[in-house]
Amino acid sequence: MRLQISAFRFQSGGALVAVALLAGAARAEVIDRVLAVVAGQPITMSDVTGARDLGFQLADNAPDPLRAILSKLIDRELMRAEVERYGPPEPTADAVDREVARVRNRFASPAAFDAAAARSGVDDKHLRETVRQNLRIDAYLNQRFTAAGDRRQALIDEWVAGLRRRGNVLDLYLPRR
Repeated sequence: MRLQISAFRFQSGGALVAVALLAGAARAEVIDRVLAVVAGQPITMSDVTGARDLGFQLADNAPDPLRAILSKLIDRELMRAEVERYGPPEPTADAVDREVARVRNRFASPAAFDAAAARSGVDDKHLRETVRQNLRIDAYLNQRFTAAGDRRQALIDEWVAGLRRRGNVLDLYLPRR
């Protein structure tokens, strides 16, 4: 009986030490920062960096470029969720290939593209999925707002504002002081 108790005490103590070591290691390493959660989907610092570095979103000379791009990604996620509900047709593989090529051609060289993608943690699969989603969002907007004419952007802005009011958005971004 004593042997079992000693073994239990050792295992428990070892488990506590292991938990303490893991907790210390977890505190020391930040993998990514969650800036917002939209309908259960996190938007991270890497997402913002990738959107900026790959040219999907621009800060438009905003005083806080991170906030500007994050706001656009929140809107994009709300639109993406809405698009999923109504399901416009999937873009063709050729359309995705063309758009991926356009993204790559924004860079001075393949090495410059690879560096930007690596910095943001974007691989080819992620790039293709982002492009596919963007094409679906564009198709939905074209279908829904095709007859809007000059008021198209104003109507899209009103629609997105409505999505924000109804959407489940947790914005965690605090600007650095």
